[in-house]
Amino acid sequence: MGFDACRITTADPPAGAEHFRQWLAAGRHGQMGYLARNAHRRAEPGAVLLGARSVITLAVSYQRPGLAEERRAADAPAGVVARYARFTDYHDVLAERLARFTALVNELGGPNTRSIWYADTGPVLEKDIAQRAGLGFIGKHTNLISRGLGNWFFLAEVLTTLELEPDPPERNRCGSCARCLAACPTHAIVAPFQLDARLCISYLTIELKTAIPLELRPAMGNRIFGCDDCLAVCPWNRFAREGEIMRQHVRTDLDEPDLVTLLGLDEAGFAQRFRSTPLSRAKRRGFLRNVCVALGNVGTPTALPALERATRDPEPLIAEHAEWAVARILARAAVAAH
Repeated sequence: MGFDACRITTADPPAGAEHFRQWLAAGRHGQMGYLARNAHRRAEPGAVLLGARSVITLAVSYQRPGLAEERRAADAPAGVVARYARFTDYHDVLAERLARFTALVNELGGPNTRSIWYADTGPVLEKDIAQRAGLGFIGKHTNLISRGLGNWFFLAEVLTTLELEPDPPERNRCGSCARCLAACPTHAIVAPFQLDARLCISYLTIELKTAIPLELRPAMGNRIFGCDDCLAVCPWNRFAREGEIMRQHVRTDLDEPDLVTLLGLDEAGFAQRFRSTPLSRAKRRGFLRNVCVALGNVGTPTALPALERATRDPEPLIAEHAEWAVARILARAAVAAH
């Protein structure tokens, strides 16, 4: 069916359940309240599917060979979108195949078999389960790494009442490498295998619904949706390969989007441009907030007219971040003039 890896494990509680509970207790999930609301289900697959005996884990590569390196702050004012989001929304892409796969599992299992699937959509500690299934290992950046796919892949899982023979687990293979910790612009990886989401640029640009903390804005650079820095430096990426499924769903218009153009999007324009992409999740108010921060970091005085219009946006979140960006650009111009 085009999946790039498939492994099996039991439906026993994942080993990382207690670590997850401690992470929540420390408040490191920030505004992602949904994680706390269903924490008990994430720690117990049997609470998600009554009678679950096995979990089939699947990987889908979103590697793009030859993809140019993202622009840095010194370059033209283009925004950086996380690589996984430069496609049609993977939830939509994977849904039909996962539904067919799950139907096949039920058909082969017999009339009493029940199975459900998720693709980053359900209360499952999917990285812990995928590591136990042998699909990859959780790296020091807290993401899953595959020896055959590097860091660039989506996870999906099928919980089933079938009792299937489990595959052996994968062991951690980070060794002494700490490139991901050093690469994080906001030091969100506070220690190996420990992430404070409240500092993570992916959280700040997608999950956070309020103002981005002032002290973190400069470190965001020109990232406007997600961040790949900790993933991109991982040496296991030398084994990454392109997959079949996502290849036909690339959105090249998201490789180097012009920040000033993005800032001019109204509600209808935002909906039209980003419909069926992960970027729609941020909504216009959150996305243009991010664009303003990026322009404040990398924009030139030519962006000031657009930003000054944005300071009058009826959405206060956008207006405040636009004011911050205007002040940043004017301050840089004043320094350059001297």
